[in-house]
Amino acid sequence: MNQNISFSPLDIHFARFMTTLAGDDQPELFLAAALLSRHVAEGDVCLDLNTFADQHFISGGNERGIFSVPELPLWQKKLKESPVVGKPGDYRPLILDDQSRLYLYRYWEYEKVLADKITDLAHAAVDPNNPKRLQEIIERLFPAQSANPDWQKIAALVSCFKQFTVISGSPGTGKTTTVAKILALLIDLDDGKKLRIALTAPTGKAAARLQESISRTKETLNCTNLVKAKIPDKATTIHRLLESLFMSPYFRHNAGNPLPYDLIVIDEASMVDLPLLSKLVQAMLPKSRLILLGDKNQLASVEAGAVLGDICGSTALNIFSRQLMDQFKPYIGEGFPADFRIIESPGLHDCMVELQENYRFAENSDIGQISAAVNRGEGPQIIEALKNRYYKNIQWSILPKARELALKLKPWIVDGFRNYLILVGAHGSLDDIFDAFDQFRVLCALRQGPFGVSAVNPVIEKILAGEGMIRPEGRFYHGQPVMITRNNNQLKLFNGDVGLILSDDQKDGELSAVFRDGLGRFRRFSPQRLLEHETVYAMTVHKSQGSEFENVLFLLSDRDAPVLTRELIYTGMTRARNQVFLWSDETVFNTSVLRRIQRSSGLQDALWQRHR
Repeated sequence: MNQNISFSPLDIHFARFMTTLAGDDQPELFLAAALLSRHVAEGDVCLDLNTFADQHFISGGNERGIFSVPELPLWQKKLKESPVVGKPGDYRPLILDDQSRLYLYRYWEYEKVLADKITDLAHAAVDPNNPKRLQEIIERLFPAQSANPDWQKIAALVSCFKQFTVISGSPGTGKTTTVAKILALLIDLDDGKKLRIALTAPTGKAAARLQESISRTKETLNCTNLVKAKIPDKATTIHRLLESLFMSPYFRHNAGNPLPYDLIVIDEASMVDLPLLSKLVQAMLPKSRLILLGDKNQLASVEAGAVLGDICGSTALNIFSRQLMDQFKPYIGEGFPADFRIIESPGLHDCMVELQENYRFAENSDIGQISAAVNRGEGPQIIEALKNRYYKNIQWSILPKARELALKLKPWIVDGFRNYLILVGAHGSLDDIFDAFDQFRVLCALRQGPFGVSAVNPVIEKILAGEGMIRPEGRFYHGQPVMITRNNNQLKLFNGDVGLILSDDQKDGELSAVFRDGLGRFRRFSPQRLLEHETVYAMTVHKSQGSEFENVLFLLSDRDAPVLTRELIYTGMTRARNQVFLWSDETVFNTSVLRRIQRSSGLQDALWQRHR
């Protein structure tokens, strides 16, 4: 089968460098190195040789031609004979494992370190010491309810008895509420000692949302004010937690200088890439607990790996060993359904909890039902249901022609941003203005193309300017929404942070860039101090992760692309609390729902083969 592949100049340079190091102009090594470089750039951790073995492909870009790849045994043999390729444990530029996965050495090491650390954490038993007190706290924080089992209570118990916990669940299942209760539980059990806790997330926006949620939730908990005071209300990015070294991929905190925390909570874990999580676990103290919060069905990191998905594995969650269930019985009784799955052997599955009850979307919620159908890959059934208007809160329309986009968008844009821009014009309170802006957002599947954010944002500006709702004069203007696209440590603004350009009445109408933090406080900067940023009436689904909007207009591409996946559609739909308006080509939608994110990695095998 012929495939079309374009190699970048970096891919070709790397492949030539490897053959030069090897001292032999081997076409098998050149091809493997170029393909590996290309795959890592696209988010894979390694190259699965099986994908290309015994095939032909046409290369475009800088290295045009038709390439023939040898059969797998011959390809493996040639690579193993090369001095730049080693087996796992060797110190060579490239590592080839026994499953035909080829790695850059550093990515093989990241994966091994992470797999070993998670395995160690999963097998480390924690004794809560005071069962009677634990029972009293559990009953107080998790009072009896009609729904059985109470998965939030189960997650809390896992966090007590295990050093590693993954709490997964769709938006609205109460992941941060659960972790706030877990923090109260562990602090209360700590007998007045100072439990050192770090709250962190992969992006500034996600950290702000975690901080806001914990601060709001802890005030509602049934615990003493002393316990509430010990629950941290400050969250930071993982990069800031580890303390980046200037102009370096390394951090101040590492195995030789560990983080001073007894418990680390990472929110939006699906967005964390392999190198970053590997570096974080290396910097943990030996007895530290680690809790990952996330939605295993959401988009993976834009960088290497799909770490949360690999950690959760391909099987269902909420399967526990008989040993762990026996430990839980004093606290939960016999409140498990008859078909609840219990297995004999302890393992990584004991650390995995998937929350089931949705507090944002009711069981019969349109968004909840359709997003679940997306996860099941039911594209044609979804379109058929939407065509027949079976669902009130999700509406589907055929994507217009590119030349008709401005005309079709106009009523939606005018109505969607009207309240926000009225408040901007009236110089309303900052809280009201920010809340109004989050009532509506346009989400795009892609960055480029006629329906990508690079094209759609200028169209929206033109519509609003034509209606007299904004005056986009100069680089910045009153009411302009902006997104930071690169971390700015000096201003403590991070990739994905969204702010508004507003005139400051106290400074004779001078423009300020205003950002709201997780505690509801506002920070003002001169717009000229913003470095890399973009206007953001529309944003990509990737950038929307961790955000919620009242209503969403979701634009898919007019043509298929590899990044259009089930996870992308699921993530885009679940950003809305109330209404989703989906514009798509029917064929593109169906193809996208069938496609899952497939990233080459050995992490899932490394973790789960040890626990089967």
